[in-house]
Formats: sequence, structure tokens, C-alpha cells
Amino acid sequence: MFRKLAGRSPDYLLLAVVLTLLLIGVVMVYSSSYVWSDYKFGDSFYYLKRQLLFAGVGVAAMFFVMLIPYGNWKKYAKVILFSCFVLLLLVLIPGVGMVRGGAQSWLGIGAFSIQPSEFMKLGLIIFLAAYLAANQKYITSFRKGFFPSLILVFTAFGLIMLQPDLGTGMVLVLTCMLMIFVSGARLSHFFGLAAIGLAGFALLIISAPYRISRITAFLNPWEDPLGDGFQIIQSLYAIGPGGLMGVGLGESLQKYFYLPEPQTDFIFAILGEELGFIGGTFVIGLFLLLFWRGIRVALEAPDPFGRFLALGIVSMLIIQAMINISVVIGLIPVTGITLPFLSYGGSSLTLTLCSVGILLNISRNSKV
Repeated sequence: MFRKLAGRSPDYLLLAVVLTLLLIGVVMVYSSSYVWSDYKFGDSFYYLKRQLLFAGVGVAAMFFVMLIPYGNWKKYAKVILFSCFVLLLLVLIPGVGMVRGGAQSWLGIGAFSIQPSEFMKLGLIIFLAAYLAANQKYITSFRKGFFPSLILVFTAFGLIMLQPDLGTGMVLVLTCMLMIFVSGARLSHFFGLAAIGLAGFALLIISAPYRISRITAFLNPWEDPLGDGFQIIQSLYAIGPGGLMGVGLGESLQKYFYLPEPQTDFIFAILGEELGFIGGTFVIGLFLLLFWRGIRVALEAPDPFGRFLALGIVSMLIIQAMINISVVIGLIPVTGITLPFLSYGGSSLTLTLCSVGILLNISRNSKV
């Protein structure tokens, strides 16, 4: 399973960026959660201790995965994807899947829980990378190349939407569509897909009243400031006072029960309040640096599978970060996804770091 890579080192700049983001995340999880943690659990370090555990397991997993030649993931791509589909089906079974925040998206394992949709994001990227590498010559054909890949993507999307989890579904679809586009698919196929997608997206919004509420709250949050517009208003109230330098680390006011669950989806709002424009810009700059190094790894990968796999992983991370930050600053409606490396979370953080481990292994095999 393992193969010695004599004299080859991973992309240390990529690794440094990831570890810096992770360190910032640990600090901000504690700063944003200790008030709520003390109130809810009687322990102001509750979320910090769990995040340190998740980060420790994730970093260990990242270095372990970095030692596995990325070609092995291609061999087991079908098994990985099948397992991910099984987990997505299990979470939908009443009494098996756990409901949080109105979504049945978790499976309980002892005192912890996992989110199968996080596994599906990585599993589908691995399988799609293998499929595109083997069938790139057919990708311009709608029937032989484009359509089969769509079936996989939208089957996974449909199961995720049954939970429902629109945010994760959006990240998955956008990532996979970018991979298919880069593989050489025809623009005409995407134009037709876009028309169908817009109609389907409209149906998804109409079919669920809470999604319509999120759209109207995004357009005018002050219409319902104590209801659907509450989160975005409180998020902007956090970012606004931050100014250039911030109010100071640990000095946020919005974490005092104004902004709900500030350690998860809206952690960037607390970061903006405490560290200001400079702190927020620094974090965004780290994500841009991560994007650059990830694309460089993809371009220098020695084979099509490595290129598609690296592209899919870095695209997933950056798309999710873009959506999360856009929600926090009021550019798009609330979707309910975490900020990679920074937000509190177990399976999300661990799987994200495992993805980086794959990316680092590809960098060890680069042509440079």
C-alpha cells in the first residue's frame, strides 16, 4: 500500500498554510464559544477541548494519508463511492439518522457523530477523478461521457437534499461541475444543464417555505429582524464594529447570545469583529494562497487522475470557503455550511484534513 518516495518532499508552503488556518481556527473556536460553552455545559473549554481532539486526529490522519500513494485511491474508488452511498442511505432511516437544526444529516457513534455528506464530497471527487481520467476522450459526447457523470453527481445531490442539506449539496455539485468542465466537456452541454438546473433550483426553493424565507431575509433582513433575518443582521453587527483592527481577541459582544452558534457557520463574523478587516483579509489571503498551491499541485501532477483529484480537492475547499464567507458578509442567502479549517466540527474537519493529505501526496509525486 505504501511506496517510498526517496528525496521527495510535500509542498511545505501548502502544509504551512493549512496548519496556520487550523491554528487560527482553534483560537477562534475558543474565543467564539467559551460564553455559550460555559452556559450550556458549565465548562468554558468544552468546545475547545473537542476541537483540539478533532484537530489532533485530523492532523495525524493528514500525515498518514500523505504517505499513501494517491494512485491507491483510484483502485478503491468504486468501493469508496459505494460506501458513501450506503452511509447517505443509512442517515435517512428514521431512528438511525440524527436530526440537528431541522436536518437529518448525522449518524451517532458513541459520544460523537459523523456527517455522511462530508464523506460523499471526498468519495465522489475520488471516483469522478478516476472516471474522467479513464473516459476523457468520451467527455465531449453527451451520451458516453457527460451524461453518466451527471447521473452520479445528481444522485448524490438528491440523497443529500433529502436530509435536507442545500449548502453541502451546492459545494458537491459546483466542485464536480468544475472538474467535468476542465476535463473538456462541451459548453453547449453546460448551457442546457444550466437551464435545467435553474428550473430545478427554483423548484427546490418553492417546495420548502423556509428556503423562500431565507431568500426574502437575504433581500431585506430587516423585514423580519427577530426571525429569518436575525442571523444575517447579527453577523453584520459583528463585522461592522470590527473596523480595521478589530475590538480585540476575546472581546466580541456578539458571542454573548446574540449570534447563534458562533463557533460553527458564523465563526468568520466573530473573527471579523475581534480581528477586524486586517484579520479577515489575512484569512482570505491564506485561502487564496491555498488555492494557488493546490492548482499548482494539480498542474504538476504526473497523470490525469492526479490532476483531476487535486483540482477537485482544492476546488471543494475554496468553493466552500467562498460560500461561507459570502453568507457571513451578506452577499448570498444563508446556506448552513462551515468554514474549512476554522469552524467547530468533527467529521468535517477530519475529512477536510484527510483531503489535504491526499493533496500533499500528489505534490510529493509532482513532475517538478
